[in-house]
Amino acid sequence: MSEFVVSSSPHAKDHRNVSSVMAYVLIALLPAAVGSVIYFKWRALLLILISVFSCVAIEFLYNLLTKQTQTVHDCSAMVTGMLLAFNLPPTAPLWLPPIGALFAIVVVKMLFGGLGKNIFNPAIAGRIFLFLSFSTYMSGNWVTPFDGVSSATPLAYLKNASGELVTITDKFSVSDCFLGNIGGCLGETSAVLLLVGGIFLLYKKIITWHIPVSFIGTVALITFVLPRYNDISAWQFMLYHISSGGLFLGAFFMATDYSTSPITPIGRIIYGIGCGLLTVFIRYFGGYPEGVSFAILLMNCFASYLDTKTIPKNFGGERRVFRNKKSIS
Repeated sequence: MSEFVVSSSPHAKDHRNVSSVMAYVLIALLPAAVGSVIYFKWRALLLILISVFSCVAIEFLYNLLTKQTQTVHDCSAMVTGMLLAFNLPPTAPLWLPPIGALFAIVVVKMLFGGLGKNIFNPAIAGRIFLFLSFSTYMSGNWVTPFDGVSSATPLAYLKNASGELVTITDKFSVSDCFLGNIGGCLGETSAVLLLVGGIFLLYKKIITWHIPVSFIGTVALITFVLPRYNDISAWQFMLYHISSGGLFLGAFFMATDYSTSPITPIGRIIYGIGCGLLTVFIRYFGGYPEGVSFAILLMNCFASYLDTKTIPKNFGGERRVFRNKKSIS
């Protein structure tokens, strides 16, 4: 007679495994990936393929050299590769994705114990590492889709255009920002395509609404109430801020990373608000026009703490937190 072990309640059952969750995330990223290829042609496709291949190959080699069980089949490295590529400008040299992949997979993910044990989002950490180490290639080389003309991003223009004779509306329309007809990173240009992918993840219950809504809502509220550009209305200023940069990519795909975000609804809302506050603070007062990646990375540090303070207390007992979660990036 075979033996089986039954743990204490509650018992949760789910037909999905890590691979299926990652597959859904990859499907959700496809619209933005296709959009980037349409906007930036073969260069975007090449950067995406190199980034994904690099992440998968590096994780495979790390497991092989350290004699650990292979984990590339769970597709998490593919997700990291896609997100890392989405954070690259279309003019990035082809050797840049492998360097970012090496840092994201080995330093941020595997050295912490692998999937679900990393405390920082690998793709975001990889982007910031590349940004700080190779700033010449990671900023200042923005080109507009289709024609490839060098151009500042809308966020850079809002930050540095005070006193100019033309307004931002003469250079970028709000519809261009939502559709992606602006310069920027591969996966950040089209807010609409990212929103489609985010809605898909919500529909499949891969993520919940708490972080995206609180994150985007906080940025929208602050930029509407406290605009810093007098040549357009508060509504226009807010729309430019939520439709430009990496806000939608960060809110739906990176801030919601299972391993580096809280597990309680209240904790997720506080986490999202914190990401939004830091994003606006960096955009307004920091040295860079964008602050999404830095904001999420900083809030990663507080995810565990938010869980300890917001997890429901057991009747007659103390709060207990179990942080054995899986990551989607």
